Amino acid sequence: MTFDQAEYDIRCEWGLQGVQRLAPISDAIIIVDVLSFTTCVDIATARGVTVWAFPWRDRTDTSFAQEKGAQLARPRASSGLSLSPASMLGLQPGSGLVLPSPNGSTLSLATDKTPTFAGCLRNVSSVARAALAIGPRVAVIPSGELWPDGSLRPCLEDWLGAGAILAHVDGNCSAEARAAVAAYQPVAGDLLSVLLACGSGKELVQEGFARDVELASELMVSRSVPRLVNGAYISVSV
Repeated sequence: MTFDQAEYDIRCEWGLQGVQRLAPISDAIIIVDVLSFTTCVDIATARGVTVWAFPWRDRTDTSFAQEKGAQLARPRASSGLSLSPASMLGLQPGSGLVLPSPNGSTLSLATDKTPTFAGCLRNVSSVARAALAIGPRVAVIPSGELWPDGSLRPCLEDWLGAGAILAHVDGNCSAEARAAVAAYQPVAGDLLSVLLACGSGKELVQEGFARDVELASELMVSRSVPRLVNGAYISVSV
């Protein structure tokens, strides 16, 4: 079909529609939600924490967390564990976390049986290598954010995160994948400044979460490979 990039091994498309179109024809899929979900997942799984993706605003989240014996993350403005990557730094090894999210979590739960990884700037080379180890057909999905009306807001941080991962994936790339790499490469040495200056970064700084932007901008500092297994992200060996 016209929009599935099927003639290429390496693909890139935005949001839920991207998952629905590309996951069924890909060997592996990488979800990218840089300033929140996938950076949280990387930091948590690097500490040996199991992270359950969970639907946003599902009122059964508390009972689900109790069933799993896990802590429940709240929206970022809440105290304690939340969608703030900085709040992940104090997690205890071997613990469990339920992480509802309107973007990264929603997309993770939509990939069905396709092997799924959580990618961010921190772990670009690790997840790229893990995805390629499964097969040559890799789809990278920048999550994007949501406007107040619920429509997709393509955001710079996820486009750059996708481009950073794609820069480490060898194969026949679609035009969309090549464009993401081209956006990333000129700013690879200045990611913090760029993320602080983009709309999503400015919003977080205004709300007091500049530390989240700093953590999310760190490039290839993690060897964690978060893979979705039975609805939960765990760090796996490559």
